[in-house]
Amino acid sequence: MAIGWGKSYEEQMEEASQRASKERTPRVPVQERARLQRLESLKLSRSRVEEQLSKAVRPAHRQMLMKALQAIEEEADELAQGSEPRMDPN
Repeated sequence: MAIGWGKSYEEQMEEASQRASKERTPRVPVQERARLQRLESLKLSRSRVEEQLSKAVRPAHRQMLMKALQAIEEEADELAQGSEPRMDPN
């Protein structure tokens, strides 16, 4: 380090990187983050079930997929409204 310089280049870069990462990522509460992750998971599940439904030919299989799709949509609606999803006792 040269005389008269306060911090090394590496220290300055690290501080700048930390400041930038703090500015970029807003603080999201843990519960809200979990809710958003669950909504994204339900979205993916919904698309998977819809794809399977488009290929299903047997009535019993289609009925099972329709019930799964309905359950996914109900849970997603509950999460979107901000309430905790109820667990089906069945």
